[in-house]
Amino acid sequence: MNILIVIGTRPEAVKLAPVVTSLMENTNVNVSVLVTAQHRRMLDEVLDIFDIVPDYDLDIMSDNQTPTDVFIQVLHGIQPILLETKPDWLLVQGDTTTVLASTIAAAYAKIPVGHIEAGLRTYNRDNPFPEEINRVLTDHAASLHFAPTLTDRKALLREGISDQTIHVTGNTVIDALNTIIARPEPSSFRDLLSNIPDDKRLILVTAHRRENFGEPLQMIIVALLQLAKREDIHIIYPAHPNPNIDNPIKELLLNQKNISIVEPLDYLTFAHLMKNSYLILTDSGGIQEEAPGLGTPVLVLRKATERTEAIEQGTAIMVGTDTEKIVKSVKLLLDNQSSYKEMIKTVNPFGDGKASQRIVSILLDQISASD
Repeated sequence: MNILIVIGTRPEAVKLAPVVTSLMENTNVNVSVLVTAQHRRMLDEVLDIFDIVPDYDLDIMSDNQTPTDVFIQVLHGIQPILLETKPDWLLVQGDTTTVLASTIAAAYAKIPVGHIEAGLRTYNRDNPFPEEINRVLTDHAASLHFAPTLTDRKALLREGISDQTIHVTGNTVIDALNTIIARPEPSSFRDLLSNIPDDKRLILVTAHRRENFGEPLQMIIVALLQLAKREDIHIIYPAHPNPNIDNPIKELLLNQKNISIVEPLDYLTFAHLMKNSYLILTDSGGIQEEAPGLGTPVLVLRKATERTEAIEQGTAIMVGTDTEKIVKSVKLLLDNQSSYKEMIKTVNPFGDGKASQRIVSILLDQISASD
């Protein structure tokens, strides 16, 4: 039985790594990995950390690529590989344009698709963009849906997805994080903090989504400049390589007091930084899932989130990109210890670290049933 796993970006690599490892331990399955390299450098370092060697590499990344560019190149590049390998199943994860294009190509070739992290919804096509569009279309073309939570399962059922194809598994990012955080702190992490006094509370910041390009990012930057006037904190911002993020961040925040703008961090270093941060400001979806498992509060720099469980359980707060709201929310958690403790004592709603085992077991049962 042949399974082809498609990976496009760093988050996909992180979340698929435990699944790849689990499947490769099964001698009854032939597993191949195809990377599109929608992200190149950030993808490669995760593959190295988890010892994943791709069998196929489309290497599509280009400067200022648009979702349309990515879709066309993936659709064109994967077709001959599907014809050559004739996989019995295609596995994808998440909501990138790589995921949608791969799913459509497989569906056209009548190859069943298993969608890991199915059912996430904001019901707002612009937030996040184009991810909300990608995941809705992917779910309706997929044959098997691995939903992280009961909320995600309910979303799929409301859209008419068959109950028999939906399995609640937890999120594989918790599996990956548990594996990584068990490793010792790397020297790169210690070097990162070497010039920051121990009495400073660390605030980790990440922003990369298209809907935050331009004015929203400018408002985030103003908030960081206001917060950096405090002497009891230090802000660490790994700038995303996209020039729409990287250029304004470095132009306005580089060499500012109590702010460190650093190059993108490898996942091992980043995981330990999340664990040692006092709080995190982010528009990332994955960090909303990871941080609760590390006891680190998250302020979400978005208008809408598909990880509503984090908001409901109090592990995350929606602050959007409004400067005043960001500053007010951060100061509350810095100055009010009861509010801070409320956020760090809750249980992670996104999984128990066994999601990949469940996914592999379900997939193997599907394969056995079709024999």
